[in-house]
Amino acid sequence: MFSRLKKKLLNTTDKLLPALAILILLAVWEIVSDTGIVPKYMLPSPVEVAQAFVTDFPLLLENSRTTLIETFVGLFAGIGVGFLFAVIMDMFKPIRKALYPLIVITQTIPPVALAPLLVLWFGYEMTPKVILIVLIVFFPVAVSLLDGYESADKDTISLMRSMGATKVQIFRYVKFPGALEQFFASLKIAVSYAVVGAVISEWLGGFQGLGVYMTRVKKSYAFDKMFAVIFLISALSLLLMFGVNLLKKKCMPWDKRN
Repeated sequence: MFSRLKKKLLNTTDKLLPALAILILLAVWEIVSDTGIVPKYMLPSPVEVAQAFVTDFPLLLENSRTTLIETFVGLFAGIGVGFLFAVIMDMFKPIRKALYPLIVITQTIPPVALAPLLVLWFGYEMTPKVILIVLIVFFPVAVSLLDGYESADKDTISLMRSMGATKVQIFRYVKFPGALEQFFASLKIAVSYAVVGAVISEWLGGFQGLGVYMTRVKKSYAFDKMFAVIFLISALSLLLMFGVNLLKKKCMPWDKRN
């Protein structure tokens, strides 16, 4: 009984500490802004940011819809491409040796450098945004799945082969379930990068979206609205990561850490 109460107390404390840290940060921010240590036009107070968020909420919601559509399309496409690359590289070692260095090289190119080229080649519609998100997402997914496949228990694979299991059966019952932990870890990174990738591509060309909204408010020096959209982007990323955690619990009920 005592140990259970102690565990609940520790869990409550773990949840309260981050909230307390955020409150302290907001209080310091408010003081710095109100006292003029940093001019308000450069650093609006949290209250002003909240007011800007409420005032522009319909406009933010409308632009969020465009950004989220681009994010989800690019995210699912990137996961599909990453999964396909990982399976091919796992099954065919020569292809892995040929492709893996090229995949790594693609990640040395900053998304900001690619975005204007994609806009130039594919226009200002959704296509360049989706392509950029795919390029951002597929790498962590492919690499994590490939590592998961390769870390599968060799004795279990040998046992299944001795029982006449095919490559597809070994993949389905041993490799893929064993790689789920790495997959969901990479998916948390991918969903946050996907939102950022969508916003970056919208900065450099687009008609609607949070990135376009940020460009417009920046030109008008409305930094309270700028901070409002930054917080909204962070909130969307956190919600997507929370969704990944829920999906992980459904797909991995045997994981006691869920």
